[in-house]
Amino acid sequence: MTLKFDPIMGRYVHVTLQGRQHRVYFEEAGQGIPLLCLHTAGADGRQFRHMMTDSAITDHFRVIAFDLPWHGKSTPPDGWQDEAYCLTTDAYIEAIRTVRDALDLKKPVTLGCSIGGRIVLSLAMRHGEEFTALIGLDSAAYQTGWYDSSWLHRPDVHGGEICAGIVSGLIAPQSPTVNRWDTLWQYMQSGPGVFKGDIYFYRVDSDLRAELAKIDTRVCPLYLMTGEYDFSCTPEDTMQTAERVWGAEVIVMKDIGHFAMSENPLQFRRYLLPLLEKIRAKCSL
Repeated sequence: MTLKFDPIMGRYVHVTLQGRQHRVYFEEAGQGIPLLCLHTAGADGRQFRHMMTDSAITDHFRVIAFDLPWHGKSTPPDGWQDEAYCLTTDAYIEAIRTVRDALDLKKPVTLGCSIGGRIVLSLAMRHGEEFTALIGLDSAAYQTGWYDSSWLHRPDVHGGEICAGIVSGLIAPQSPTVNRWDTLWQYMQSGPGVFKGDIYFYRVDSDLRAELAKIDTRVCPLYLMTGEYDFSCTPEDTMQTAERVWGAEVIVMKDIGHFAMSENPLQFRRYLLPLLEKIRAKCSL
């Protein structure tokens, strides 16, 4: 019997966030330019496992994905049972920068999807000089809500199943069945109220429409990639955002929905690999 092992290594790092101790779980694979990946709302770093097992990426990039506190294998802070989880822009940025510094990642390329795609815009505004490039998947300055978020955390509804049901339509019909259900499984496993707490950031605390002019792509290049089947953050939403950011580049991905890296990794790499090669070429200058 021949055993097969993924090249992914996982560990915990202990950090202080908002004055409290946290155990943050992260996984990594590869070597070279650090590529820090930010998962979607209510999910975790497993969404990037296909990138971490793709030698075309890992031969040149050290791919790192961490689970936000309360997500995946990252534990909530002590006393969590007496509070409601609620993600804010400031807390999100603090988590990214703290984990980056704890892992000694020098000017990483940072790629985020959905809420991760939104936060890269804030990173570009506030801390662009700290990153080599920023990549937003399904990224736009603002989207109106398209479902009632009160259903996301109720005693009479299974939170994981309702979350998976809500996002299931965001997966493109061309996405392989195995990858579709792998993506939804992570949502079914989300902790109580976590998806709802992330949506607070997305809907309430991160309307960036009036601030886009603060982004300077001469300091840090900004690339926005959106799936053509994404109706949560449509290609039009992304293009409207890019029109207000001089130098931002937009890529509309065919046959892909909201979860490019997990729902259809083979199709996604057709768009991602040329972009990573472009960034790598700039790094070598």
